[in-house]
Amino acid sequence: MTVAKRPGWFIILVSVLIVWGLAGCAAFYAHVAYGPAIDPHATDWDRAYFAALPGWFTWDYAAAVGAGLLGSIALLARSKVAGPLYILSLVAVVIQFGYVFFATDMLAHKGAAMTVPFPLFIIAMAVLQVWLAGYARDRNWVS
Repeated sequence: MTVAKRPGWFIILVSVLIVWGLAGCAAFYAHVAYGPAIDPHATDWDRAYFAALPGWFTWDYAAAVGAGLLGSIALLARSKVAGPLYILSLVAVVIQFGYVFFATDMLAHKGAAMTVPFPLFIIAMAVLQVWLAGYARDRNWVS
């Protein structure tokens, strides 16, 4: 199979997705290394919430951001592994925010306007990544 030439917009978009993945990894590092201590405005509730997170949550967060970044790198490198990595990232993101919104009192305590928009954006980005990997596969931009 011949790998087709990719348009410039695609390479730019994937490069932006790599930066997005790096930002996610930085946020993960801050979560693990500092927790709520990184926020000077953290409340007692924030500290209790963080302390109550189950151990698997950190691993899920790592899978979400790690698979997303590796998927973007794979897509830039023309690898078809990008699709499965992006799917893993999307599943991990849904698990992560599913827990946050349905198994904790985050919404009741902070309110939807404060907590929902950015997670929705993160989920939309993960869906975009899955779609983009399929789009690239269908055009023979990956092998």
